Amino acid sequence: MYKDEIVSEKKTAGQDKATTSLVMGILGFLFRGIPVLGLTLLIIGIVSGSKAKKLGCDNNRGSAQAGFVLSIIGLILHIISMILLVIVMVFLINYLPEIMRVLMYY
Repeated sequence: MYKDEIVSEKKTAGQDKATTSLVMGILGFLFRGIPVLGLTLLIIGIVSGSKAKKLGCDNNRGSAQAGFVLSIIGLILHIISMILLVIVMVFLINYLPEIMRVLMYY
């Protein structure tokens, strides 16, 4: 009986982690434009998804996989957007005086 309770607790923990992964993946994907919040939610989604897969939840395996994949995609998009933001800022810092000179003539 005791062994069955342990297996049941592991499955329940795995199901909770799978649901957490899915929710954090969705929220992280939606809030990836906010650097600290989006990044934190995406990392929590990745960690929860990998733990849910290790615990072997059978009922919510799809949720764990979806949350994990969504978090990975969101993290990649987050990194790309931060790189593009830095590129745009460097461009503006370097060329803003020249742009202002051109605009002043018109």
